[in-house]
Amino acid sequence: MLLVLLWLGVAGVGGPTFGKLGEVQSNDQATFLPASAEATQALEWQAKFVDSSSIPAVVVIEDASATDGSEPDMAELSGIADRIRDLPSVNGDVVGPIAAEDGRAVQMVVPLDSARDTEEAVAELRGLVAGAVPEGTTAYVTGPAGFTADLVEAFGGIDGILLGVALGAVLLILLLVYRSILLPLAVLFTSMAALCAAILAVFWMAKAGWINLDGQSQGILSILVIGAATDYALLYVARLREAYTHGEPKHRAVLAALKASAEPILASAGTVTVGLLCLVFSDLNSNKALGPIAASGIIFSVVAALTLLPALMLLFGKAAFWPFLPKPAAPTDEPAGLWARVANAVLRRPRPVWIGTAVLLAAGALGLTQLQASGVPQSELVLGQTQSAAGQDALGRHFDAGTGSPAYAIVDAGDGWAVLEKVLETDGVGSAYLRAEDGGPAIDPAAVPSDSDDAAAGPPAGIDAAEGSTQERPAQEVDGRAMVSITLTDAADSAEAEATVVALRELVHAQSPGGLVGGTTATALDTNTTARADLAKIIPLVLVAILVILMLLLRSILAPVLLVLTTVLSYGTALGVSAWVFNGLFRFPGADPSVPLFGFVFLVALGVDYNIFLMTRVREESVKHGTREGIRRGLAVTGGVITSAGVVLAATFAALGVIPIMFLVQLGFIVAFGVLLDTLVVRTLLVPALCHDLGRSIWWPGRLSRAAEPVPVPAGERREPAEASAGAGPRGW
Repeated sequence: MLLVLLWLGVAGVGGPTFGKLGEVQSNDQATFLPASAEATQALEWQAKFVDSSSIPAVVVIEDASATDGSEPDMAELSGIADRIRDLPSVNGDVVGPIAAEDGRAVQMVVPLDSARDTEEAVAELRGLVAGAVPEGTTAYVTGPAGFTADLVEAFGGIDGILLGVALGAVLLILLLVYRSILLPLAVLFTSMAALCAAILAVFWMAKAGWINLDGQSQGILSILVIGAATDYALLYVARLREAYTHGEPKHRAVLAALKASAEPILASAGTVTVGLLCLVFSDLNSNKALGPIAASGIIFSVVAALTLLPALMLLFGKAAFWPFLPKPAAPTDEPAGLWARVANAVLRRPRPVWIGTAVLLAAGALGLTQLQASGVPQSELVLGQTQSAAGQDALGRHFDAGTGSPAYAIVDAGDGWAVLEKVLETDGVGSAYLRAEDGGPAIDPAAVPSDSDDAAAGPPAGIDAAEGSTQERPAQEVDGRAMVSITLTDAADSAEAEATVVALRELVHAQSPGGLVGGTTATALDTNTTARADLAKIIPLVLVAILVILMLLLRSILAPVLLVLTTVLSYGTALGVSAWVFNGLFRFPGADPSVPLFGFVFLVALGVDYNIFLMTRVREESVKHGTREGIRRGLAVTGGVITSAGVVLAATFAALGVIPIMFLVQLGFIVAFGVLLDTLVVRTLLVPALCHDLGRSIWWPGRLSRAAEPVPVPAGERREPAEASAGAGPRGW
């Protein structure tokens, strides 16, 4: 009872903390880059030149019925700009209205106070513009502020919709599995208590500045805890039912179930935790943060499953299973039921089964070549139509699409004019200027030829030159450096813009050693590059960590190697099939570079879990009956509960699909499909058949690999385990 009250207290404190996570959450991509990234260093220098307390929004007003060369009513539009300036969220002067050359659109750049809630500020701006624009025109609010607001809105369903869908799916599965009312509710309460504890830990880690929490990590944490805690609960309850069928009284049954399930649960939780903590070696802070965030979720899941759930079962007794109470069964040494028949069928001809399964999985893995995990435009991050994405399209139809999200170069002050000249000659650059003290374009008649057609000394489109523009207006200089502001012709989140930034960096580095190129596009480019580097670094770490844990658990080298190889093959198949689905069915424009990494960490760590549940039970049975018979019995006994656990975990990750964020939808599909593949194919067919074909050598170099196989005993006879003195393995699944 004391344990139950303690967990009720944790849930009572942790539940309200869900609503506070927004206080410590950031979805700004720039905060997740390492300090060594060029975009990060450029951002630090930019703060010395520009007031960084604002985030730009771009207002685009389009008149689709206007003809080329028509002139918008600038007086009316200027009145709208004046009203925008009066908004409390505007932090600085509004640039514009600026008419497009075709006369069909105008734009304004509105600096919004970054200290205010961006979603609220953008909503206020959109409301004003929508009600003020001339009849027959369409207004959009896009740019960095618009994209941020739409992204935050999309994440808004994580606390409510996502949890509701995930819990509903789990409850339905548990009702079908247990065919009782009280037991599913006890399991769900255990999962929610674990999630509340994890939320508390994550909130204080983020508040202390130890981690960077974003919406993606928060959503993954919720799903992971619900799925993992439910899986561990399923394993415990299966052992509890087994103890009751053996005639154990309540207290002894609860304790026996705890002893039998603790080791495999702890081993699987340890595997997942270590795999997740490998993410702390990532250079991308968003990946690095997910390690301790998700690991804390797993830790609280296993603690809740091994403390709160047994305490609840002790309070409820057999009544938890009502109306189908477990009854003592006649003792039998032979597994029966559906999974016993499956085991017999699979192991009747093991070699064709495992070879055929491996070939089929390898064929599915060929789709890996079709996975386009090189990043997606910011306008595609939120699925469905958003005003920011529509506004970006309108901006690109009438202006340089990079307006509102400029790139910039930080160069030595003495190289500023030379760099500017080269920048203006670069393909993909719409306009550029060297920044003066007042934020406008610097003018230096001595440095810029008077007959220059580039107008390098003049202002970019939409910025009025200062009075007396023929007079010298020197470039702003900070600590011996100057800043070149660059407007790209392509949308800041496009692959074309990234290619332009790559060219600009080559140019700047050559013209001004030590120069830096930053901005929205540069941040996205460095994020994608860092994510791809993380993939090559983290995967080997995860594999080695999991391999060592399996070797210690199974007291073998060969079996862990086989288990890891089969899980990696399953991951490749899941990713390959997912690539075909993403490209052919969903028509996604690509995938974030972190998707393969997160998919690997979750699928390999969680996939090995089911092999742990299977192989620990196989080892237990092998001590009594020999390896091949132990494999048959292990598969027959664990088949039902492991399949239920896999279906639960797949359902919880599939729930990520209700959040209209491409990254979460893709990750949810990959993990859900991969878990089902691993549960129903790898653990049911490939691993048992392969191990059965190899026989006792799978335990090499452990003692079981050298122990004599027990002689089959006729039904009804009893004997002591033949290999009990030969290093008998742990009891468990």
